[in-house]
Amino acid sequence: MRSNKRVFIVIPAHNEAQVIGSVINGIIKLGFKNIIVVDDGSSDDTEMVAKKHGALVIRHMINRGKGASAKTGIEAAKLLNADIVVTIDGDGQHNPEDIKKLIKKLDSYDLVLGYRLHPESKMPKTRIIGNLFANFFTWIIYGLWVKDSQSGFRVYSKKTLNEINLNYDKYEFDSEIIREIVKNKIKYIEIPIEVRYTKYSMNKQSRQTLVKGIKTIVRLFFLS
Repeated sequence: MRSNKRVFIVIPAHNEAQVIGSVINGIIKLGFKNIIVVDDGSSDDTEMVAKKHGALVIRHMINRGKGASAKTGIEAAKLLNADIVVTIDGDGQHNPEDIKKLIKKLDSYDLVLGYRLHPESKMPKTRIIGNLFANFFTWIIYGLWVKDSQSGFRVYSKKTLNEINLNYDKYEFDSEIIREIVKNKIKYIEIPIEVRYTKYSMNKQSRQTLVKGIKTIVRLFFLS
């Protein structure tokens, strides 16, 4: 990967004031400076903390959903002439150290999907079940089996950014990317990522749960 590539890190965030600063710092320490935080109608100080730590912050006045935040960040990165866009969660679950590993795969692929379903991830059983359900129904709807249809840790090449058409605002956005892989015949690869399950991330009201996962699947059927 050529060093002159313009890499933008997009972080959807809703009420992440407690951790967003450390997430940004972890990314900056790796040498990435173009960080876009999309504050999705937070009621806490997410916007202020993110700005304080050097991120470009775009704020939704109301809470629109994870997908809407990711789309806003991706479109902003495109306007800023990004060559590569990395999406990463704002709750600290993802390890920024994995970013370079995923970006490196763009030497041979146009889209890199991080996946959590591997023995080292220590994913809680309820999340494993919910994830497998989501994978199964994503396969039923779009005809492509992936290891983690709900992962928010992904890397997009400029080619992919110009090809995909994204519409969904909530968690079904993650599965929508799978549709775009099939539709546009995007060359992709899945790479295992580290996930850090903390008391903070597990207790978040906005986190994906089994019930929310089922609602996501229902919406996918009606929206597809």
